[in-house]
Order: sequence, then structure tokens, then C-alpha cells
Amino acid sequence: MGRAGAGTGTGGAAVAVAVAGLLLLLLLLARSPPAAAGDGRKSDARLVSEQFSQSPQKLAFYSWYGSTRLFRFRVPPDTVLLRWLLQASQGSGPSCTNVEITVYFRYGAPPVINPLGTSFPDNTSVQPSFLVKMLHGNTSINISHPAPGDWFVAAHLPPSSQKIEVKGFIPTCAYVFQPDMLVVRVVEVSILEPDVPLPQTLLHHPSYLKIFVPEYTQELRLELQGCASNGSLGCPVRLTVGSATLPGNFRKVLTCTGPTQDCRLLLPSPPWGRWLQVTAKSLAGPLVSVAFTAVAALTACRPWSVSFQHLLQNSANQSRNASTGLLPLSPSYQELDRSSGAGDSPFCLRNYPVPREDLDVVSVRFRPLDQVSVQSDMPSVLRLYLNTGMDSGGSLIISLQVNKTAIANNTLVVVCVTAASPFLSFNDSLNCTTAFFQGYPLSLSASSRKTTLVIPYPETDNWYLSLQLVCPESPKECEQALVPVETTLYLVPCLNDCGPYGQCLLLRTHSYLYAGCSCKAGWRGWSCTDNSTAQTVAQQKVATLLLTLSNLLFLAPITVSVHRSHLVEASVYAYTMFFSTFYHACDQPGEAVLCILNYDTLQYCDFLGSGVSIWVTILCMARLKAALKYVLFLLGTLVFAMSLQMDRRAVWNTMGPCLFAIVVMVTMWVYRCGRRRHCYPTSWQRWIFYLLPGISMATMAITIYTSMMTSDNYYYTHSIWHMLLAGSAAFLLPPREQHTDPWACSQKLPCHYEICKNHREELYTVT
Repeated sequence: MGRAGAGTGTGGAAVAVAVAGLLLLLLLLARSPPAAAGDGRKSDARLVSEQFSQSPQKLAFYSWYGSTRLFRFRVPPDTVLLRWLLQASQGSGPSCTNVEITVYFRYGAPPVINPLGTSFPDNTSVQPSFLVKMLHGNTSINISHPAPGDWFVAAHLPPSSQKIEVKGFIPTCAYVFQPDMLVVRVVEVSILEPDVPLPQTLLHHPSYLKIFVPEYTQELRLELQGCASNGSLGCPVRLTVGSATLPGNFRKVLTCTGPTQDCRLLLPSPPWGRWLQVTAKSLAGPLVSVAFTAVAALTACRPWSVSFQHLLQNSANQSRNASTGLLPLSPSYQELDRSSGAGDSPFCLRNYPVPREDLDVVSVRFRPLDQVSVQSDMPSVLRLYLNTGMDSGGSLIISLQVNKTAIANNTLVVVCVTAASPFLSFNDSLNCTTAFFQGYPLSLSASSRKTTLVIPYPETDNWYLSLQLVCPESPKECEQALVPVETTLYLVPCLNDCGPYGQCLLLRTHSYLYAGCSCKAGWRGWSCTDNSTAQTVAQQKVATLLLTLSNLLFLAPITVSVHRSHLVEASVYAYTMFFSTFYHACDQPGEAVLCILNYDTLQYCDFLGSGVSIWVTILCMARLKAALKYVLFLLGTLVFAMSLQMDRRAVWNTMGPCLFAIVVMVTMWVYRCGRRRHCYPTSWQRWIFYLLPGISMATMAITIYTSMMTSDNYYYTHSIWHMLLAGSAAFLLPPREQHTDPWACSQKLPCHYEICKNHREELYTVT
């Protein structure tokens, strides 16, 4: 692992990453294959190199899982070496500093990370993540014999400072990250067939073998027979079986160095329905040949499954048995014992078919077709099909329950959840471990009749649920016992939909979809269940009242506008007050929420009203002619509507039109100053008691909005912004026109008959 390189400019960061990656790739391809290829003095013609790359992405400071940048790669079969080439660059502006980049790796599913150190929900099982930390530059990671399939890389910057930054106001530094994948795979692999000896000779390079493990394989035995080194006894061979996965690595390594000619490895519950890689490497010198014969033996597992006729009968009788809450039991297990006669191999498991029902994106339900019953003679196995490649972005929920009367005090239902193959050795051990996977153990008893397991981002594979009845004190009591178990099996995007203080969001990287929780009101964690920094209900209500009632200060500019006959301005302030109040009432998490319209509609109207309020206030101060003023009012409103539709958060979408309005206002004031030969406005009282307080309040509002808001103080700083904005509008509005009486608008709405004189026709009419 190495670090090199230097930062580049922000604009050319992506180009620099791509060029650096290409040069590094050419250097790596020019070298001979690494240690996995054997003796470096002679290249191995059986190995080929391939490179996979994805476009660079801009990193973000971590606040929730959506802040990470996720990359998905597909490792081809028969790969003996995987090398990650990690390239990071940063801009050269004054805001750019050396920050640490955290990169996670995982096989089969996105990595489950916890940079903030928050707690996970109850009954959630999380494996520690494999990660590396780097600065800008280049870093490489090597993995020998990686598992074929999906590999995920996630990267992010350190946790964010919780400061709310206005988009486009302050220049930010761009940190760009790009991973490349270089694989070395074998094009000539010897097939090791069961019970068929395969002679091998090791000299300069390892021997690459593979064996296919069919379904219902209970045990795999690998053996090296007749091993000899240059004609002498002994077996200096290292045998590596399986593939590397991250964060866990359960490859089996067998070193045969003793004087015996035979060396064997026993693998219980190997992964079903896939090829198993086997690599044999000589431990002798480069000029010493080692000869041996590889033999593989499989122990088949004979399953007992519910017949299709019985399934059809169950479907017909299900409605008649709905009142009992249980489906009819499977056929008599004495019939099972009779069918397993001496002439046949014994049964090793009961297989319960579990259909897969797709509900939505990353949402699946599994319901066994028959009532799951557990006995002590052999495990009951349920298979969950999560191998589509699009199921690893959610959370797998397994809930089991037994009735109080169905289980005795001294009995125990032992459960093991595994991937790739089921755990079948309950009679020998309860460690819940298969050949290459450490499972998740569960148990049910009379004192604990319900258990739940939550697995976030389960690996892409077939998952197995194995159950067996155990009597630790008296095994004979379990021989005739039969315990029905109720199962609830789901794959959901987010656990409990992230709760009342979170929002479940569907994320995407290219064509891959995964879900994450965005938390509010100080709640944190994977499913927004960590309340260590959460707001109380009283604090939430106070925050809602502050953000909503602070808008009532717009009554001041509304009153002043009506008093001074600025009716259009008053209507704009009323619009802003209304939608800002109800937007912030809808924007709150938890219990203090009130939404009268769609959230997006309320947000758009609030942003539009705020911008147009500033626009009409400044143009009103310019004292333009009525026709021109109202034309600019309308054009500005249309510009605001268009710009907010393009990007609602960009500061210049609001600042741009407002700066134009300030230019118009200053131009008109300078014009009047030159025409009247006197400063405009002419009254010093106007400057002291109105303009200076209004400008000061507007300046304070802009300062708070752009540089002082954080996630923690948002509730009162944004409320102060509301009050300062409304107060500045009330102070800055110009006085009424000359020869206009106060509240003149009320006099223009007569509610009685008047005699009007038509001077042209000299007639009187009653209107």
C-alpha cells in the first residue's frame, strides 16, 4: 500500500484522476503477475490480466449513508488476484485542505458503516467493516483469490461540521475519488471430479483446480494422496480452498509438511451450487518438483420435502383452517421414518418450500407453503432466494415465534441463519458455522418464545434458515416432540420505514438501487433509533412555534404597505407569510407536523415568496413610475419562478435578481440626486429612523442566513431571519405618494351610490 501524487486544480480533478489511473495501470500491466503466479523468473501463460474502471465521483462530508459514494464491480470467475487502484485528488483553492478519505470494501453487498459511532436497532447483527484511510494520491489494495461476483467500494470524507452552507455563496473544495479494479485470472483450470483421482505436479507455478459442489452436499473431503518431493517422502504443499470475501475471510489453508504421503481437509456444509476454487502451491524450492494425486469426495444429503399433492391439499384446506391460525401439518413423520429404510441413505434435513413474492423495489416477502414444524432428529431448512443481484440494498428481517403451549420448559429450538449453504450439524455442535460462513445463531424457549434478527444489506446469495429441537438435559424427551414455529420473513428497504424521525430514501449508483435512512430532530443511527442527541417532544413543539410564529412579523410590512397604498407589495408579503408559516409547520419531524399541501409545493412557494418579497421591496424603494414598476414586478416574479425550478438551493438564483433590483434603485436615486441637486432621500429623519435601521436589519439577516446557520441552531437562527426580513421590509418601504391620504385604498372601494358627472356629455347618471 503506497501513497503518492499531489493535488490538482478543481476543474481538472477528474481528468487528472483518469490520467493517473491510466499510467498506473500501464505500469502494473507491464510487470509480471504477482506472487499468485508463482516463481517470478518465469511468467505463467495460464494467467491473463483484465482492468475495470468507473467514472470518478465527487466526495462529500459524511452525515448519513447517502453522503457516501458507492461503486459496484463484478469480479469474474477463476480470479487469483484482485488489485484495487484507489486514486484521489483535491482542488487547489484556498478552501482546500488535506482531509482523510475513508474507503470501505465488501463482497456481495454494500458495506455497513458507522462513522458517527451511533447505535444500531435492537436485534440487528452487523459485521465490522474492512476499511482503509488515505489522503489525496494513489493507494493500492491486493486481495488473493477473491470470490467471484459483486464487490462494493464506498468512500466518504470525515463527518460534516453540521453547518448549513448556502449553495454557491462560498467556494468549496472538490475532492474526487475513482477506484479501478485490476484482476488476474486463470484461463486453464483443472476440473476436479468427485471420486476421480487427478495427478498433479508442482514445479515453478501453482496448480489451479476447481470442483463443483451440487446442492444438498453435506460434506466435502479433499485429499492429497501419494505426495512425493523429487522421489522422497513428504508433502511440502500448501492447499488453499475457497475464495476471499470481505469483511470476513473464511478460506481454508492446509499446509502439508509432515512425512506422511496423505493430507486431507474436511469441509462441512460447503457452498451449494457453485464452483469451489482449490490452489496447490509447492513449499519446496523452485527447482524441486512435487507430485501428488488430488481426490475429492462428496457426502450427499438426502432431503425430505413436502409433496406437491400435499401442497395443493393445503391450499384447498387453508380457508377451512383459518380460524385456528395454523395450516395443516405435514404428513406423519412416522411415514418419513418408514421411507428412510436401511436400503436407502438416511434423510439429513426437512426442506420447506418458501416462495418468493416481490412486492416493490428492494421489498420481498417469503411465506412457507406449509406450517414449519421442528423435531430433534434432523434440522428443518427454509431457503430464501436473495440471489437476484438487486436484493442486497435492503434489510432482511427474520422473526420466529412459538406458542406457549407448544414448547416445554426443558426444550430449546436452536436456529442458525447462514448464506450459501445451511448449517446441518446441530447434533455435533451449536457454533452455527458452515465451511466458509459464520452464521447468525438464534434460539426459542419457553421463557423466550419470540426472536428477531435484522441483517442490513444481506449478501447476494441463497440464505438458509435451519431449525432443530434440542433437549440439553434429557435428549430422550425430544424424540417424540413436535414444535410448530411461526415465521415472518421479509426483505424491506428500511427497518420500520426509518421510524417517525426518519425518511427512507432510495439511492442509486448506475443501475443498482439501495436504501438509506435520513434522520431528523437530532435522531441518528442506521434506522434513526439512536436518541442520544434527539430533541424532546417539547423541544420539537418549541422549534415549530418559533419557525411558524416568527412569520407573523410580516403583519408589520403588510400594515405599512396598506397604510401607504402599496397594495401589490402587501399581497406579496401576505403570500410569503402564509406559505412560510405552513411550510415550516410541514418541514418538522416527529409529532409537531402539519401539512396542508404537498411538501414540495409548500417549499417551492416559500422560496418563491421570500425572493419576490425582497424584489418588490427594493423596486418599491426605487420610486419608479407605476406602469414600469408593475412590469418589473411581473418579470421578476417570472424569473424567480424559472430559476427556483432549475435549482431551489442555489443562492445566486435569488441574489442575481435582487442585485439587479439594487442597481435599478441606486440608479434612480443617483438620477434624482443629480436632478434635484440634493441628496435623495432628502429628509435626514428618513435616513436615521428608517433606512439605516432597515439596511442594518437586512445586513444582519444576510449574515445569519449565509454563515451562522447550523443543524443545531437552525430553529432559532432561521426564526431570527424571518423577523429581520419582515422588519427590514417594514422600515425600507417608501412613504406614500404626495397628495395621497393614509388608507386611501379604503376610499376607493365605495359601498354606496354616488352621482358622477360626465363633463363631455354634461349628463348625470346614477351608479
